[in-house]
Amino acid sequence: MSLDQVKRAPLGGGRGATGPAGPPDGAGAGGRRRHSRRSGRWWTPWLFLAPALLLFLYFKFIPMANALTMSFQEVQPYLGNRWVGTENYVTVLGSDGFREAAWHTVVLAAGQTAGSMFLGLALALLMEGQGRRIGIVRSAAFLPVVVPIAVVAELWRIMYHPTEDGMLNSVLGLVGFGPSGFINDPDSSLVSIMLTGIWRGAPYDMMIFLAGLASVDRGLYEAAKVDGASRLQRVWHVTVPGLRSVFSILFILAAIRGLRVFTEVFLLTNGGPDGSTEVVMTLIYKLGLEQNRLGVGAAGAVLLFVMTLILTIVVHLVRRRESK
Repeated sequence: MSLDQVKRAPLGGGRGATGPAGPPDGAGAGGRRRHSRRSGRWWTPWLFLAPALLLFLYFKFIPMANALTMSFQEVQPYLGNRWVGTENYVTVLGSDGFREAAWHTVVLAAGQTAGSMFLGLALALLMEGQGRRIGIVRSAAFLPVVVPIAVVAELWRIMYHPTEDGMLNSVLGLVGFGPSGFINDPDSSLVSIMLTGIWRGAPYDMMIFLAGLASVDRGLYEAAKVDGASRLQRVWHVTVPGLRSVFSILFILAAIRGLRVFTEVFLLTNGGPDGSTEVVMTLIYKLGLEQNRLGVGAAGAVLLFVMTLILTIVVHLVRRRESK
């Protein structure tokens, strides 16, 4: 082929052309059709999520926005709200009752988080494996999570009966300890509620730990065993590092669960005796609904949300730093 013929030949010409071949006939149109069909169905997942999103919007996000607005107002039902700025926050933060309730909340959250995670890991190690009997035992251990909290509170109220013939006091008497007031004693009431929360939260943590244990490399156990490591050493040096991500997730969940504790405290002690078990949620309930100080109660709720958000962000940043 001469030079003139090469210049006159169209780019990507016939079948025998040596240049880069263009797309086959109809390939570009087919790709555009597939892209348009794919881009036309982007709304399908949102269509399935729409009912749940509407429920969340109406029952969660709109009330959260209203609570944020109310926290800057003196709420007067049927009379109109009056803007007071940050006065509600100053009232809450300057209150001795709020500081005590915040301290009780932190102590209760820390104790329940540590106790439920420790007991959940112990139960997961004991119930790891496959088998019909293990499955039955796991289901029985998980029952406290699915039982309504009102039933759990009433059950523990009966067990905490302060007389000598009470259930737990009878057990203490068998080992030589005197009767305890439990939730009726200011010195032991907070610990008693903490034990109730640990009993209810540990099975939930156990199931998540069981899922995490399935991803731990079994070869590491065999290598540690060959090196002469005891069972406790294998758990500490193999299992715990392998569950690091599970620990961080469970810590966030358990800490949020502890900071928002309300139902068991409300049903068992309602903040008593003498305010020894008052937590932020019960204080907000009393301020908002019993004393009709809705603006102050909304400010307390916003502060609790900020505490939870800060805790979540700090744990997330620590996880990112450890993963680098």
